[in-house]
Amino acid sequence: MKFYSALIIFLISQIAISQIVINELDCDTPSTDILEFIELKSDVPNYSLDGYIVVLFNGSASGADSSYFSIDLTGYSTDVNGLLLIGSNSVSPVPQLLISADIIQNGADAVAIYLASWEDFPGGTLATTTNLIDALVYDTSDPDDAALMSLLGITEQINENENGNKDNESIQRNNDGTYTVKAPTPRQLNDGSGVVLNGVFISIDQTQYDEGDVFDITITTEQNVTEQLDLEIVLDNGTFDASDFTGNTLLLIPIGQNLVSTTIALVDDNDDEGDEVLNIMLFELPEGYLQLNNNLKIRVVDDDFTIAAWGIPTSPTYGMVTSSQPNGYYNSLDGLADTALRQALQDIIANPSVVRAQTYTDVIDILKQADQNPANSNEVWLVYTEQGRPKLDFQTGSNNTGTWNREHTYPRSRGGFESIDLDDVADGPDVFWATKADSLRHGNSDAHALRAVDGPENSSRGNQNYGPAEYDGPSGNVGSFKGDLARSVLYMTVRYNGIEVVNGYPTASPSGQLGDLATLLEWHRSDPPDDFEMNRNNIIYTWQFNRNPFIDQPDLVEYIWGNKLGEFWDQSLSAEDESIIKVKIYPNPTKGEINIRGIEETSFIKIYNSQGVKVFENKYLGNVNINLNLSSGVYLMNIIQDHKSIFKKVVID
Repeated sequence: MKFYSALIIFLISQIAISQIVINELDCDTPSTDILEFIELKSDVPNYSLDGYIVVLFNGSASGADSSYFSIDLTGYSTDVNGLLLIGSNSVSPVPQLLISADIIQNGADAVAIYLASWEDFPGGTLATTTNLIDALVYDTSDPDDAALMSLLGITEQINENENGNKDNESIQRNNDGTYTVKAPTPRQLNDGSGVVLNGVFISIDQTQYDEGDVFDITITTEQNVTEQLDLEIVLDNGTFDASDFTGNTLLLIPIGQNLVSTTIALVDDNDDEGDEVLNIMLFELPEGYLQLNNNLKIRVVDDDFTIAAWGIPTSPTYGMVTSSQPNGYYNSLDGLADTALRQALQDIIANPSVVRAQTYTDVIDILKQADQNPANSNEVWLVYTEQGRPKLDFQTGSNNTGTWNREHTYPRSRGGFESIDLDDVADGPDVFWATKADSLRHGNSDAHALRAVDGPENSSRGNQNYGPAEYDGPSGNVGSFKGDLARSVLYMTVRYNGIEVVNGYPTASPSGQLGDLATLLEWHRSDPPDDFEMNRNNIIYTWQFNRNPFIDQPDLVEYIWGNKLGEFWDQSLSAEDESIIKVKIYPNPTKGEINIRGIEETSFIKIYNSQGVKVFENKYLGNVNINLNLSSGVYLMNIIQDHKSIFKKVVID
């Protein structure tokens, strides 16, 4: 009796295991790269998938026929037609099981179903037939991966591109177990049979509104409903909640009809919450319906943004933001020169008992603060293209158009630093790595050397050297970023061992060198630190507990690389310059006439253009009026009294 019971249990388990197959796979939609999906099929409808997992295997040389992603199916069931769709929210109908877009690789790769735990397949697990239920080895016009097929017990590799149209075709399983490549049919049986489900579609007129605007949400079914259809929509998303809107979210479509609308009014409050995104989510539908789309996002633009007291980099201000450096922060530098000065500076900014390293994902939050647009607190200021962009437009997918991302001023490929898995975690300022001068890997996430940047411009910049022979910024830029970039790069070469800035244009391989030093020195001199850059330095200090010294003490650049190389640094000289810093220069910007008030000693005044060429020099005492016959542009004025010197930026319209 015990033998028969065990046999019955075994046969039942074999029947259950044999019920799940890979019914359809769309592995590549190159025009968008977001519509890929996997469809599973059970022999019976509404079949529980508890205990099953889907595993994706990478057949490339680097992937070594090992797992790169696994999906736990516990808690999910197939639908009335025995189907479960897996894909991103961009797929229509919307998959029951959502994953991020562009996860599924093109091939030669494999997708497999196992009766196992997802913990059994950590990344890098070799493909196996142990507990295997079904597998599909596929490609997009790639050579057969015989090793991967052997590991999975498969004798045929299916080419999604066999008809030359991988963008609009998928691999579909026939009832006899063979495969056909044709137009995708997600959430439909491949042979056209089965229950026809009534599709539900959400419509909105726009994807962006201002606080105070009113808009309609319309829900339509493909066929008139035969029973009253009760619907619930939710708009909450992050900081956007029920206090941010009014309107009915419990809806119904009466028998014999196919649509319903609701009007939503966005509350115009007085709080600076930043731009927000509401998410229109339709709760689970009853059997017989499927969602053609869901999770529609609408940006709500907050009109309560703040404006800083200081200027944007293209219209800079000076002296309004003061350094937050602790008292005596640079005292150890006094009386030192050359390599001793540089080493003492590194001892400050790479002090392993003080300085913190954050993750690469933390940098996103740091940049939202440090690179905030002074003219609009809901935006970041983009380096190179010299413009603001909403903080919400951080790039999260493969498409970088209209987005911003993180620019390494010292390119990663030249510095030899890359991300690790823990860099994908944003854990805030109080969770950090210990770091030192030899911790070059931490250059990957050093916010002093990362800037918010336009996505396409970041791609165009690549890892080129700085300078007119390679990268000088996009066409039409006014150079407001150049001094910032110079000081950022020079900071990196002192902060970390193993990288340097050199004259000329070195190749990117081997890593460790970046040019052009002469250009960067010129940029530093012609674009001195402004309030935006000082504020940035102060914010990063609250995260990393170190500062960029070339913003606090710009003249240090000359002592380490420039025209004061070999001279002894004395911080007291910088303090004495405060009398000159209070010199008043106006108007600025100007049409050509400059008034200078407060010169109490005989002073030399020199003016340089953006290329570092001296275009004016004279000696003055007392109040000064200068008529400059210079073309429009940004100039640097150097005022020299005795052994003291100060630089001021002058803009001529």
